[in-house]
Amino acid sequence: MDLPQQRTEHYGPAAAPCAFERGTDGPRVIMVGVDGSPPSERAASYAAGLARRQRSRLVVVYVGESAGLVAAVYGQAAVVALETAEELAGELREQVRLAAEEMGLPVTFMVRRGDPYGELRAAADEVKADMVVVGASAQAGHRFVGSVATRLVKQGRWPVVVVP
Repeated sequence: MDLPQQRTEHYGPAAAPCAFERGTDGPRVIMVGVDGSPPSERAASYAAGLARRQRSRLVVVYVGESAGLVAAVYGQAAVVALETAEELAGELREQVRLAAEEMGLPVTFMVRRGDPYGELRAAADEVKADMVVVGASAQAGHRFVGSVATRLVKQGRWPVVVVP
């Protein structure tokens, strides 16, 4: 099963990408990483509210596992894992579209495949994000290894809000 590595869709008013000058009157592009978990849903809600108050564009990025990694690790279960990830991306896409229409908010939804930290970092650079919002990791091992949120904060390229 060969799925596209990247996909971008625009919703809401002024659905075409907006060009903003960075550093003028608050964040103009707020990016949030989502994965379907409760912390990422809270992060998306926080980012949407902030974007609405600041009159900013919201960029929602879903990062799924890369097809090669899933196939190498799971073998026969790779097809099921990829289909599940694609279904989740579809559900998130629909939620984002409905929220954009309801809030009257310009939103871009991006689907990426690969390492969440690397893909979020690349997406933030691509859209020239003024702020990145992510949910706190609920996995115990991340206290020792470092979560995506911690790695983004350490990068120091954008203000990062970590929502519990």
